[in-house]
Amino acid sequence: AVTNMAGMTGSDGRCKTFSARANGYGRGEGVLAMLIVRVEGDSVSKGTKPIRAIVASTAVVQDGKSNGLTAPNGLAQREVLRRAYAEAGRLDGDVVYMETHGTGTSLGDPIEVSALGAVFGGGSGLRLTAFKSSIGHLEPAAGMAGMVKAVLALRHRAVPATLHFSQPNPLIPFEALGVSIVDELEGWTATAALALSLIHI
Repeated sequence: AVTNMAGMTGSDGRCKTFSARANGYGRGEGVLAMLIVRVEGDSVSKGTKPIRAIVASTAVVQDGKSNGLTAPNGLAQREVLRRAYAEAGRLDGDVVYMETHGTGTSLGDPIEVSALGAVFGGGSGLRLTAFKSSIGHLEPAAGMAGMVKAVLALRHRAVPATLHFSQPNPLIPFEALGVSIVDELEGWTATAALALSLIHI
């Protein structure tokens, strides 16, 4: 009820991420489990269970002062991105696909894409995708859902489309930021491509 009153949830129950029709997120429900183990030395090759992905780094930042829950701090988002990728030893051009937070709010989406463009945009041709457009916002489990999708995209060498995206949000200068949206299923052939989940809590 509170999210409805604050204009955070969409009237049709769908996350129209990055779209001109974005009017709030649609709620989803789900249960996810992931076994995470510490990888040391040559334990990857000796392990009996298949390893689907390796988490190169993580980073946490406090949002600090912002205009409220629906308007995250763009500078804080840039800081946490730079910290995570510096720790992982990755360069901007290494990142091809980004699984985004992408709620489908007309204000939050532009802030997130602007942060991504500032850190990874320019000539890199970063492609954005959003799992929430398929399953809704799982709230506390949303970050885990995005990570599972990124791992499955790596495994199957394909990136699913961001649904409910037709006309782009006019508040997001996609071309100037050097980013674009995956709006149909894409095969993944780049040998050094990375799919990394951007999680906001």
